[in-house]
Parts: sequence; structure tokens; C-alpha cells
Amino acid sequence: MNFDWLTDGRKIPDDVMYYIRVMAVHAIRELGQSPEVIAKAYNFNRACIYRWLKQYDEGGFAALESVMPPGAQPLVTREMDEWLKQTVLKHNPVDFGYDTNVWTCEILSELLKKEFGVTVGDSATRLHLKRLGLTSQKPEYQDADRDGREIDYFLNVKFPKIQKLAEKLGADIGFQDESGVGIMTRYGKTWGLRGETPVIKASMKRGGYNVMSVVTAEGEMRYSIKEGNINGEVFIEFLKHLITDRKRPLILLVDHATFHGSKRVRDFVGAHRTKLRIFFLPKRAPEMNPDEQVWNEIKTNRIGKQPVKDKKDLKKRLYSALGSLQKKTKRILSFFQLPDTRYAIHSVNLN
Repeated sequence: MNFDWLTDGRKIPDDVMYYIRVMAVHAIRELGQSPEVIAKAYNFNRACIYRWLKQYDEGGFAALESVMPPGAQPLVTREMDEWLKQTVLKHNPVDFGYDTNVWTCEILSELLKKEFGVTVGDSATRLHLKRLGLTSQKPEYQDADRDGREIDYFLNVKFPKIQKLAEKLGADIGFQDESGVGIMTRYGKTWGLRGETPVIKASMKRGGYNVMSVVTAEGEMRYSIKEGNINGEVFIEFLKHLITDRKRPLILLVDHATFHGSKRVRDFVGAHRTKLRIFFLPKRAPEMNPDEQVWNEIKTNRIGKQPVKDKKDLKKRLYSALGSLQKKTKRILSFFQLPDTRYAIHSVNLN
């Protein structure tokens, strides 16, 4: 790694220099450090430090941002900035011949040179992206084969009809899903020495359980833990559990798992029509099911971070995690506050 920037401040990227200036001024003006001490600590001459102090006194921290020399033309123009923003938001690198789906400053710098003939460093590109309100984020991956028309129809036609039906029947609307949780389910990060991967002793035994759950926009949650695969028969037993002693009918939204639409399940639902109805969510759109967040909560935030010893221990921890979540009404309600699930709490105008 090249550390020339430690002795030559000109090699420090502009966006990084801004933070250095702010830290230096803050240390002097707010913490009472002397300019000489800060100049020595940051390896800048005193004239430079005093210039920052003068800029701060006249215009606050905003005055410490890097600016172009008077009369110089900006390398990246407004036109380029607009192109940069639209390129990031409306395209991906594959559209430009790259073998990746994710944008990097290196790729965008290359494209700026190809499109406009300007040479811009990666750090400068990063600074422009930030000024355009863009940030580096973990993307959400969606199935390329999903049908946008089916999703639009569900949101604008099908689900509003389901809501009206629920009003007519005096029914609750629940969202159901299932997932497998294994002994080797692991998520999360930990601390360790730089360059040395931390090692955690953990069970490498195989095995696990399948869990079914239902959540409603009223904060209710029901669940069932099963050993072995889930089929129509197992699903029907769960449905019996859901409607037993229930005061209001239940309308369930489910995905397109084969057993959800099996003849056995259809016959059961038909025989209990006054208590239970089932409708299907759009295909290949799991983010629209609020119940998906149960697995994020259980796997990522609980089981995946715990020292599970064996299958018996896993079962105990699963019951504990699910039972705990079941009591957290506010947490369950938050599953319906995501951009892709808010539709599930919209009221229906029956007039």
C-alpha cells in the first residue's frame, strides 16, 4: 500500500481533506488545542491550519469544503453530473458491456472518459456521487422473471377486492409463509485483528426444522415448528390450528408453493369457507409478503448469532425466539411499514 499521502497532503482526496479540515478546526475551536500542536499532529504547516481557521470563522464548516481555483473550469460539468446520476439510477454496468451488476467508482470514471473524454479519479467521482445524493448501498435483488403486470394487477385490483371481502365478512387478513432453519444457520459479524479472520468454534452438525408462520396488520402472529418437509397434509394441520376457536374469519395470502394449491388443501378450505379463504400473492415477489420479515428476525437477528449446539438445542431456541417475537406487537406491525408491504395496511373506501 502506498502511504505517500502521509507526507504530501496534495495526494489526499478532496472529500477526505474536508473531514480532516473539520477535525482540525474542531480540535482547536471546540476542544482548545493549539494550532501548532494540530499542525504537527496532522503534518500540515501552520499557515495551512490558520487558513482553515480563517475560513471557518468567516463561513463555518461549509467554508472548509474543497473548491476549484478562481477562474478554473470544473472538470465534471452539470451535464456530466446529470448523466452520471441518470446512469446510476436507470441502468446497470451490464448495459455498458461490463460483466457485473454493481456500480463502482472505477467503472463510472471509465465511462465518464468514454462518454465525455475527461479523466476523473475514483475519489473525485465518489465526491460527485455524494453531492448528487447517491450513496453506496447493499442492493435488493429481484427475480428477473417476475411479471410487473401481475404485481400491478394485484396492488390495484386484486388486493383491494380482498380488502372489501374482508370488510364484508368481518375477517382478518393474514400473510403466511414457511422457511427452514438449520443448526448451521449463521449470520452477523464480529471483531478481530485486521488481516486475521476471527475463528468461532461452532457445531457442524446437519439438521433443522421447518417453520410456518402467519402475521396480520393488527400485530398478531401464529406459528408452527415441524420436523421434515411441509406438504399439503402438514399445511392443513396448521390451518386447523389457525381457525380453531377463532372469533373472526381469516383470509390468508400465500405464495405459490405447490402444496398451497393442492386439491387436498382446496377441499379443506372449501369445507371451511365460512372461517377461511386463501388467495395467492404475485409470483416471484417475496418482498411483498410481510411474513418474510419473520425469517429475517429469527434467522438473522436471533438463531444466526447464537451458539446452537445440536438439533434439540435448535428447537428450544426456535420456540424461544418465535415466542418472544409473538409478544412484540410493535415489531410485527413494523413488518407492514416497509416500502413493499405498506399496501397491506391501506384502508378500503367502500363508498
